[in-house]
Amino acid sequence: MENEYVLEMKDISKTFPGVKALDHVHLQVKPGTVHSLMGENGAGKSTLMKCLFGIYSLDGGEIILEGKKVQFENPAQALESHVSMVHQELNQVLDQNVMENLWLGRYPIKNGLIDEKKMYADTLKIFKDLDINVNPKAKVGTLPVSQKQMIEIGKAVSYNAKVIVMDEPTSSLTEKEVEHLFRIIRKLIEKKTSVIYISHKMEEILKISDDVTVMRDGKWIATKPAGDLDIDQIIKMMVGREMKERYPHRDKKIGDVLMEVKDLSTASPAFTGVNFELHKGEILGIAGLVGSRRTEVLETLFGIRRKGEGQIIVEGKEIQNRSPQEAIANGFAMLTEERRKDGIFPDLTVGFNMAIDNLDSYRKNGLLNEKLMRTDVNKMIKAMNIKTPSSKQKMANLSGGNQQKVILGRWLLTGPDILLLDEPTRGIDVGAKYEIYQLMNQLVGEGKGIVIVSSEMPELFGVCDRILVMSNGRQSGIFDPSEVSQETIMQASAKFI
Repeated sequence: MENEYVLEMKDISKTFPGVKALDHVHLQVKPGTVHSLMGENGAGKSTLMKCLFGIYSLDGGEIILEGKKVQFENPAQALESHVSMVHQELNQVLDQNVMENLWLGRYPIKNGLIDEKKMYADTLKIFKDLDINVNPKAKVGTLPVSQKQMIEIGKAVSYNAKVIVMDEPTSSLTEKEVEHLFRIIRKLIEKKTSVIYISHKMEEILKISDDVTVMRDGKWIATKPAGDLDIDQIIKMMVGREMKERYPHRDKKIGDVLMEVKDLSTASPAFTGVNFELHKGEILGIAGLVGSRRTEVLETLFGIRRKGEGQIIVEGKEIQNRSPQEAIANGFAMLTEERRKDGIFPDLTVGFNMAIDNLDSYRKNGLLNEKLMRTDVNKMIKAMNIKTPSSKQKMANLSGGNQQKVILGRWLLTGPDILLLDEPTRGIDVGAKYEIYQLMNQLVGEGKGIVIVSSEMPELFGVCDRILVMSNGRQSGIFDPSEVSQETIMQASAKFI
């Protein structure tokens, strides 16, 4: 008789120093279904999956896979037992090609040498089955995040997985790419593979899921069929309270021009002819499809990319921002899209991660005033409601949303006037998003200016005063969200394609 559940996690407990991360949690996944796992950042979703995958050892409870009790000591054992995981933070070898990443550690061998022909053919077969259009010989470092994500899904499938965990798989994808991912998931379900799907995007959850489990503060709250739930019910279970609005109200006080960008282009041909003004007290959104060069605009303003033609004028004075250091000195701060790659030091403390960009202000006569630094860090932890037992906690032990808040806090300690935010709520739950929006409102209320890149159209409409649209490296318009529809923005996004 076939087991009712392909996977059962019973009474799972896990404690880290000062934190009970999982408190008698259970999860039951039926064969050939999508089982979504929801909860705020810090609810324990990723920790539960890391316990399944052998990254963390259990402190209590048991795991039953296809009717047999298992306990994986490492991810390799999980993969051998056909349990795969697509991690939220992609961990790839960027200077190797796609197929080398896919078969890393298990290359096909012929006559003592790597059989590249077989590796290429096997990669193509997986990609063809999943309708993934990526060149197996392309260097991974040259690909956009969306294609890197597809490679990881292909890799998970290559282990003949019976259970695939997808942790925030759509956080960097456009609507079109999300539809493609859903087609892949449906193909997996047809083959009786089960998918455990972690996401904060509630519309997606209700669209793709068969069952939904909600966690809060390390505890199991409920498991229900997706068809029996709506967004308000999910939010209430996640946060333990009703949230009437997803976007906090703010009294708009738009002031004088803070920054003027004239005919900006990059030295390499990434984008050209970007023009806008950013006022004090304004949140300016940048919309566009993947490949529209939204991120490149922020990176050029921040000195990560070399500016070509054009001017950046701040409060009437032209500046160059030839490097991030120069940009910081000119009152800029930038939150990057891929926090793990660009933003954090995972093995160091929360306090170090928060203070690193502001160390000069704590130095006197060559010595570091640790007391003042600790005071500032603790104030910021409290102000931003960061869930951590102390500033001495390892950054790696924080949830993704709390890591994001630490990086934002790091920049705020430098006292910037202009904040450049690239997907600031990527992979963050509804409660933490609301807190970040409140913080953005507070900052513009103090006369600062914010430029935000986001792939989430409701977010742009919910928080921005104006939306600049990029299409294929060119600016295709600036719109007042109160006067246009999301369709107008989408049309402008495709204008030069």
